Amino acid sequence: MTAEAPPADAARIFGDRLELACRYADLLCTVGVDRGLIGPREPVRIWRRHLLNSAQLADFVPSGVRVVDVGAGAGLPGIPLLLARPDLTMTLVEPMLRRTTFLIEVRDALGLAELQVVRARAEEVGAASADVVVVRAVAPLPRLLAMTLPLLRSGGTLLAMKGSAAAREVDEASDALVAAGASAVVHVLGGGEEQTAVVEVRRHRDGIPSAGVGTTQRESGGQR
Repeated sequence: MTAEAPPADAARIFGDRLELACRYADLLCTVGVDRGLIGPREPVRIWRRHLLNSAQLADFVPSGVRVVDVGAGAGLPGIPLLLARPDLTMTLVEPMLRRTTFLIEVRDALGLAELQVVRARAEEVGAASADVVVVRAVAPLPRLLAMTLPLLRSGGTLLAMKGSAAAREVDEASDALVAAGASAVVHVLGGGEEQTAVVEVRRHRDGIPSAGVGTTQRESGGQR
């Protein structure tokens, strides 16, 4: 099955890399489905639910930094984020061979020289090796913090894509956040079926987190 046609705002988000985004969508909907990397019902919503949803992280990532996508799976959110933000250096970390094989094939097919694929678990990646870590549906936040915060350089940021339980997960992780010298803000993006919560966790340089946990809400982003 081929991918649905890209929506009108895809051109604004991906700019001159829209053709690459379309090719990635087609790979997800053909090879990705055949190998069980995404479900057979996903091609009809591949753009809104997956590519554009992932690209929303672009608004939270500084220019020119190194980003690590932990548990990258089929490349979400890392590949759409990189396509929307070619200034970034992206490393996809994934322990399963069939997934890393697909990611390497995507990298080569799209000519993404700035994309690195590493077959490893999060704890096997070098400490303090990323400015930003991104994750999508990997683990509950308390466990996620233990997996990902060691990867961040001082002052780095974890961006975790979550569902409706994001605020509760932040509350449950409050002790772990304080112990790590970090603080969290929940950003609620978009609306309707495409609504996504992004938990932004900042690791503070002085080890002292700012007070409180905040929540923001705005329309979908993913802009350059």
